[in-house]
Amino acid sequence: MKRNAFTILEMMVVLLIVAILLFITLPNIQQKEKIIRNKGCQALIEIVNSQILLYEIDEEKTPDTVQELIDQGYLKQGQDVCPNGQEIVIENGQARSQ
Repeated sequence: MKRNAFTILEMMVVLLIVAILLFITLPNIQQKEKIIRNKGCQALIEIVNSQILLYEIDEEKTPDTVQELIDQGYLKQGQDVCPNGQEIVIENGQARSQ
């Protein structure tokens, strides 16, 4: 009688190959995630800087804090923290991460 199924040995070989591929690609994915979060932070800082400009045009003064931009509706709640966890602050009229 002929059986159309995989043996335990064949299944273990396939699982071993999949595990090796995961071990090879996982560190690369984690490194790329860090790069992506840093780029996201840079992009958010540029957005905050543009909102600072709009605030200055509308209010004729520079905002002191990012919370002031959020309270006035120039930014949404949560846009005061970068994707990498760093807080955004305003110093000398420019946004930067801290």
